[in-house]
Amino acid sequence: MSERQSPFREVPPRVDFPELDARVLRFWKENRIFEKSLALRAGGPLFVFYEGPPTANGKPGSHHVLSRIFKDLFPRYKTMRGYHVPRKAGWDTHGLPVELEVERRLGIDGKRQIEEYGVAEFNRLCRESVLTYLEDWERFTERIGFWVDLDDAYYTFTNDYIESVWWLLRQIWDKGLLYQGSKVVPYCPRCGTAVSSHEVAQGYKDVTEDSIYVRFPLTAESAARLTGDPQARVSLAVWTTTPWTLVSNVAAAVHPEVTYALVESRGERFVLARDLVERVLGRAAVVEREFPGRELLGLRYEPPYTFLVPERPAHVVIAGDFVTTSDGTGIVHIAPAFGEDDMRVGLENDLPVLNAVDLEGRFIAAVAPWAGRFVKDADPDITADLRARGLLLAVEPYEHSYPFCWRCDTPLLYYSKPTWYIRTTAVKDQLLKANDEVVWHPEHIKTGRFGEWLANNVDWALSRDRYWGTPLPVWRCAQGHHHCVGSVAELREMATGPVPDDLELHRPYVDEVVLACPECGGEMRRVEEVIDAWFDSGAMPFAQWHYPFENVETFRRRFPADFIAEAIDQTRGWFYSLLAISTLLFSREDQLLRKEDQA
Repeated sequence: MSERQSPFREVPPRVDFPELDARVLRFWKENRIFEKSLALRAGGPLFVFYEGPPTANGKPGSHHVLSRIFKDLFPRYKTMRGYHVPRKAGWDTHGLPVELEVERRLGIDGKRQIEEYGVAEFNRLCRESVLTYLEDWERFTERIGFWVDLDDAYYTFTNDYIESVWWLLRQIWDKGLLYQGSKVVPYCPRCGTAVSSHEVAQGYKDVTEDSIYVRFPLTAESAARLTGDPQARVSLAVWTTTPWTLVSNVAAAVHPEVTYALVESRGERFVLARDLVERVLGRAAVVEREFPGRELLGLRYEPPYTFLVPERPAHVVIAGDFVTTSDGTGIVHIAPAFGEDDMRVGLENDLPVLNAVDLEGRFIAAVAPWAGRFVKDADPDITADLRARGLLLAVEPYEHSYPFCWRCDTPLLYYSKPTWYIRTTAVKDQLLKANDEVVWHPEHIKTGRFGEWLANNVDWALSRDRYWGTPLPVWRCAQGHHHCVGSVAELREMATGPVPDDLELHRPYVDEVVLACPECGGEMRRVEEVIDAWFDSGAMPFAQWHYPFENVETFRRRFPADFIAEAIDQTRGWFYSLLAISTLLFSREDQLLRKEDQA
């Protein structure tokens, strides 16, 4: 057979692989091979894939390659098996990552400077920012051979997408699962906003900090009651890893069933858990008497600081079922403004809440020695002050996991403030059942990392005190009535004045729309918060189609997904938000029926 007639193309002895790669990619693009593969399988059974939307305000990195390869591999395989696998791209465009990038570009720092700059202009730059690297992402996506429909991508900042998110929140509102509560929440003082539990989970670091043992001297009357000696001087031995919270102390908690001891050590008398005496005070300490913690209830002590004057009785020993003897002294200092357990027992005991810290995490003016200081930076000075006043018993390095803001790396504070929540605890059993139906790879994630997360579910802290995000669609009047708006049409119907046809559903424009209160007729203004960007991304099964305002049949055919794939950190991010939102909206039976209808 002559060379001209050979059925095989000659292979050069040395292959230029980059050039070969480029040639294949060029062939795919010029001949629209991806689009043809979809058309070829249009009559086949549907295999539903959801693209987890990346935030495009920065260039893609090497760590994005692996997940996108997996996201290409399985849809490609299913296509080869005869399935129709539409792959709609998406972009996560809201949230703190975008805001922080714009702050850096502008050379500003924090909410105060953003408001001085102007929210409208700041948000305009945020919108531009998320589009800056879109071309890099698209080139990267094509370069690694990830077949996804970039021409029909969804963007979480569009009015259609936001309207669908509003509709979802209205459904949750109508079920009584969206509420405002004043709780102690993880709070980033640099970003000036609360963060959700799944965001907190992504920012823990192992740190070593100084924990301190502090004397809380009992009042003369309480010391006499405990010892029978009117001249007795006794101190509670209290341990804390957060010296700055002592400024807001209002109580000391003991476990009523734990055994405590009155102990003499180096000429002083202390009260602490019996099992911890030697560890805290050494072998030379002499136990004078043992008794259950309930005998300490009601005793009063002199507070370590009096910068803030409580409006109700405080500085008393109370019961706390969370107190343990695994570390510390068995006596826990209580500052309801800065701890979830503290707030709970504070409410149970009608204790005041003393908040000595502003929303930037700095001591207020009343705390004169450290006014304006970031609280954690003041810890060494507080420790030195306690030592100078004879209240410091000991200092001990303590290694533990501490949460940092997963976006700006600032230490989080636990802070008491009003926040809007979704009552995910009300659907905990449904979440666990839904997870049982999910096929996980690797399988241990189902009952391990993800299952344990669901089992310890807490209400979703939804609201963010920020600017570039989906506005929380709740309006409030002066009488305290609230209304959740579920569509742009409803917004127009309730507005007291004309609403522009081209109204952008972002701050500050949507904030300017005033509604008539359906209960009292008064003016309603929107609450200032935007929502967690994880809710945006978790809403994509609905909002990518502008459901339920259009594409209803398309949504029904493509919900829920057959396949998703992301990095493991998304088990506490996008994976959780997908499961939570769909469970809040539909029962598992509804979702299974939809899949049966597609078959």
